[in-house]
Amino acid sequence: MDKQPKMRVLILDDEPIVCKRMKPSFEKAGYEVETFTDSTLALERIREQDFDVVITDLKMEKIDGMRFLSEVKKRTPTTEVIVITGFATMETAKESFQKGVFDFVAKPFKMSEILDAVRRVEEKRRAARL
Repeated sequence: MDKQPKMRVLILDDEPIVCKRMKPSFEKAGYEVETFTDSTLALERIREQDFDVVITDLKMEKIDGMRFLSEVKKRTPTTEVIVITGFATMETAKESFQKGVFDFVAKPFKMSEILDAVRRVEEKRRAARL
């Protein structure tokens, strides 16, 4: 039986409750998850390990989400990035898509919206392998 490796997901949000809420939901859905509330630590981890999906907030201290997104895409262009933000504007959405995000989700969101976005990434990767 050909068992696919679990997709690796990195979640970055400076609100600990967001990470605490998302991690078990993604693990239950079968993903390998690492969470960070500090963008500099998340950036260090991105430099050490490739992830299939990165979910990042935009407004954070130190390295903001836009810069983090750029760093992820520069290092591993195949990593799909999903932006989550409580400050969704047309400008931030446009800039995010110009930088190559897979999806842009405004807060507050339902867990099913984020899980659906990650499942679409999984389907896209599976289709690309066929």
